[in-house]
Amino acid sequence: MRAPALALLVALAAAGPALAAQDMLLGADMTSDKMTKAEMTRADIEGLIAGAGGKPIDLHDRSLSGLDLSGLDLRGANLRTARLNGTDLQGADLGGANLQQAWFLKANLSGAKLVGADMFGITARNANFSGADLSRAKPIGDFSGANLRGATLTDLKGNADMRNQSMGLMGTVFTGVNLEGATLKGAGLSHAKLDYANLKGADLSEANLTAADASGTDLSGAIITGASVKGMDVSGAKLLGIKGRDTARGWADLVNADRAIADTSR
Repeated sequence: MRAPALALLVALAAAGPALAAQDMLLGADMTSDKMTKAEMTRADIEGLIAGAGGKPIDLHDRSLSGLDLSGLDLRGANLRTARLNGTDLQGADLGGANLQQAWFLKANLSGAKLVGADMFGITARNANFSGADLSRAKPIGDFSGANLRGATLTDLKGNADMRNQSMGLMGTVFTGVNLEGATLKGAGLSHAKLDYANLKGADLSEANLTAADASGTDLSGAIITGASVKGMDVSGAKLLGIKGRDTARGWADLVNADRAIADTSR
């Protein structure tokens, strides 16, 4: 592990176990050329793809911010610690890619394929994932303010690993994220931060929301058939017209249910 990355993780650990301490912007100079400019062109990357003979290309730790990489085949690519802030990846295929500790601030990934992508430690604040496919992806990172409207997150692997927390609690941060109409069937989001997210009409069937923070979240019309919601904090949340709550596991064990905006509809 490189020294800057190690220092960052040590700082996160020192901040304590709270998920809110998972701030991947800690100590980063967001105005530097490394974060704001590109050291390669689209043509350079297309050349790498063409010369790889169908094998994944290696772009780890590259500065690729602001590039137009829309529609490219980046399946299995190594983009670990790469900077793609403001990059256009609309419709690109990043299935199975290594996106660990990569930066996607305000990047456009609308309609992109990220099936099975490893997003551990990713920073994707205010990025656009509308209509993207993140099925089976591992989004243990910061997506605060991102747009995932209509996205597919089936079998998402966002559960916090309670057995391996030497660095402090690391999980999925969907604070203020737009997930309206998204498909999250079977998604693992235990201990995730979903506070102030928009989950109106989202399909959370069989999802694991155990001990998730859904305070201030709009769950109006969401489907929670068979979902695990025990210990989920719903303080200030909108629980109007929720479907399938009779089959949800742990509905009687919601935290701060008396502070939620709810109705009696089934």
